[in-house]
Amino acid sequence: MTNILLVDDDINIVKLLTIHLAEQGYKVFQAKDGMEALEILKKEACDLAVVDVMMPFMDGYSLTKEIRKQYDIPVILLTAKSQIEDKEQGFQAGTDDYLVKPFEPKELIYRIKALLRRYDHQEDESVLRIGNTKINKKSYEVQIGNRTLLLPLKEFELLSYLISNPKHVFSREHLIEQIWGLDYQGDERTVDVHIKRLRERFSKLTDDFQIKTVRGVGYLLEVRRR
Repeated sequence: MTNILLVDDDINIVKLLTIHLAEQGYKVFQAKDGMEALEILKKEACDLAVVDVMMPFMDGYSLTKEIRKQYDIPVILLTAKSQIEDKEQGFQAGTDDYLVKPFEPKELIYRIKALLRRYDHQEDESVLRIGNTKINKKSYEVQIGNRTLLLPLKEFELLSYLISNPKHVFSREHLIEQIWGLDYQGDERTVDVHIKRLRERFSKLTDDFQIKTVRGVGYLLEVRRR
């Protein structure tokens, strides 16, 4: 499910947009100001942010700059202003798109879909996502919320392989061939050691997935539905 962060101090707008976004199948996280939005981003992996410009504590421009520093997600700014100087300030802050109030919810949805397609195309197949967990096969990074992990190479390759094939049961021999190669001369217990390390690393960090032992066969990765 695609997660949308909606940041606006106008509760009526938040309610209206949440209804329309939910109808499109999006999960919406609501924040009434920039500070609350940043707290949500620390805990939830959002795919796009819709940010109002005029808010207390931290305005939309400042929030957009903070999002740009820490997260690689598209941002749409909402504003009642239409002056070219305001648009310029928004794009300088790092927004991907700009929508002037009042607007039709359908227009926002069209823009959201367009930005998500653009970002999905950029990430292509090099990024795997399960819940709040993102695995980047180009940078060899695992991101959970705002925390980034760099795993030893074989642990990363093993986790990536399992996440790419959820609910598939793999024997130790098969995993050795896929991760270590046909020429590997070591013991199959190497797989057990690496699985144990992955479980120890991620059991306290996320409940997005679980690596299960299938007795007498091998292992499978189970995605936990929310």
